[in-house]
Amino acid sequence: MQSAPAAPIVELAGVHLKLASQAGEVNILRGVDLAIVRGESLAVVGPSGSGKSTMMMIVAGLERPSEGRVVVAGQDLGALDEDGLALFRRRNVGIVFQAFHLIATMTALENVAIPLEFAGDADAWDKAREALGAVGLSHRTTHYPGQLSGGEQQRVALARAFVAHPPLLLADEPTGNLDATTGQSIVDLMFELKERWGTALMLITHDPKLAGRCQRAVRMQDGRLSDLPAARSAAQ
Repeated sequence: MQSAPAAPIVELAGVHLKLASQAGEVNILRGVDLAIVRGESLAVVGPSGSGKSTMMMIVAGLERPSEGRVVVAGQDLGALDEDGLALFRRRNVGIVFQAFHLIATMTALENVAIPLEFAGDADAWDKAREALGAVGLSHRTTHYPGQLSGGEQQRVALARAFVAHPPLLLADEPTGNLDATTGQSIVDLMFELKERWGTALMLITHDPKLAGRCQRAVRMQDGRLSDLPAARSAAQ
């Protein structure tokens, strides 16, 4: 008896995004269809300005499409108001950007704990310490971002993204501001945490080697998606 296919964590159907500009209407996304199953790793590649980051923002509920349906973790994002979207992200999505987006006036521990604090989690501080330990920064909890190296700051960002064990991680060029050696360590850590907690990963990257670590890859070109050959033969 065949097992049922894994349920999608992300479903995009006929997604368009049109924005007004001084030169007229600009089509950013042109009918995007995409499904990512739970626990899957997907690389999104393509030239700058092709719509990759915009698609990620729509999946995160940070941008609303002009047309189409967006369902993430079983939730139709089009049915949510801004408060509902914020609650949805808190429960379901971790995000890591090229820029670390840490709060400069908060310690590493405070940066990781803050999303749990907003959620009213009574164990926020213990969970934040555990998350920093998972990224090898137990000894840096009281340091501020300005006292940390770039690699350490991105580790804090990873800890913050994973602290609530979300079913989906969105990563937009997570090694773009790091040297090759540090970037490799961050990638290894990201995939290790993904496997540990069974998180699905949507990874935007210009690096073919990094894309090759994902189970599947798609290309974004002029606001449209196309499949690429299988990125790898076994799950990472």
